[in-house]
Amino acid sequence: MVLLIIPTLCFAQSDLQTALKGGELLLTGLSIFKTAKGAKSDSKFIESVCVKNKLVDKITFRIVGKNEEGDEIKKELVIQKNGKECLFLLPKGIYTYEVVLPNKDVYKKGEYKFDEEVVITIKDD
Repeated sequence: MVLLIIPTLCFAQSDLQTALKGGELLLTGLSIFKTAKGAKSDSKFIESVCVKNKLVDKITFRIVGKNEEGDEIKKELVIQKNGKECLFLLPKGIYTYEVVLPNKDVYKKGEYKFDEEVVITIKDD
């Protein structure tokens, strides 16, 4: 009697075709996310701009630029020794930057064209 009940309780809950459909749905969903991420590269904003500090003391990283409407954009990051800070959704464009030391001396100064995600490392030359 037990031998007749066990086979009816131990049947597979899904067959091969159901498992394949589930895998197909999963892959389709992942490809949609990948396509959506690739479409963002045409936007007017940069996802992130990060700055790493490899100097012996904290620094202040300042950038100034203009957006498409001509409004001035000013951002400032204070980065601790061996630290990293990021700006998110920064409009693409050309910015002037300066790296200021704690004693208010300007360590570096220049221009940079931000058009994609970037990590800038500030270190001793």
